[in-house]
Amino acid sequence: MKAHDDRSRRLALACGGAGLAAWTIHGLPALTALWPALRRPLGVQDRTSTGAGVGLTFDDGPHPRGTPAVLEALAEHGHRATFFLVGEQVARHPGVAGEIVAAGHEVGLHCHRHRNLLRLGPRQVRDDLDRATGVIEDATGRLPSLYRPPYGILSVSALAWARRAGMRPVLWTHWGRDWEAHATPESIASSALRSIDPGSVVLLHDADYYGAPGCWWGMVAALPRILERLESLGLAPAPLGPAPAPL
Repeated sequence: MKAHDDRSRRLALACGGAGLAAWTIHGLPALTALWPALRRPLGVQDRTSTGAGVGLTFDDGPHPRGTPAVLEALAEHGHRATFFLVGEQVARHPGVAGEIVAAGHEVGLHCHRHRNLLRLGPRQVRDDLDRATGVIEDATGRLPSLYRPPYGILSVSALAWARRAGMRPVLWTHWGRDWEAHATPESIASSALRSIDPGSVVLLHDADYYGAPGCWWGMVAALPRILERLESLGLAPAPLGPAPAPL
């Protein structure tokens, strides 16, 4: 469930374990209009912390080929980004996770196993996030301060956990739809940049574990043109939150 565009925000809430969900998607303006009022009380962020620049984010890694390719492109342009890591992938590739931090990028928490939170009970949510946090800390030496749930779906249990852990939930305003089998470098760049403005947060993926096989190739090919376009617009990468604390 990844229905989202560059102006709509989706929020799903599992209420009291009853599985009641509501989300905002393109084509439901009445629900979309509620998002600005809900965002602050729930402590959810979908813009850069300064309201300036653009937040570049990469989900689902680390990947032994996709992540290094992204790091190389970012280094060539002198840009920084935030990588929302999956615990089970960090456990498989701890060295790649460490390379992200060594290159000066921010690491955030995505999950341990990539599942829709609305299908999990409160204890399952807590166990998943606790496990992922420990794995990420061990591999990177950093305590994440930012959290993004799989598919952008937040449950009450996840929000409560994030608040207790001192992590800010982060969604996005733009995405490249790079996980799709038919995505091309051109379509990814076009989707990611459409109506981009200061404060935007862009969602991309440096891995193909949960998308079409090999989809990270298209994103890597699109990334230089995305970075060049941001530079031409004067939209420098901007932080999403405070720097993560070292252990």
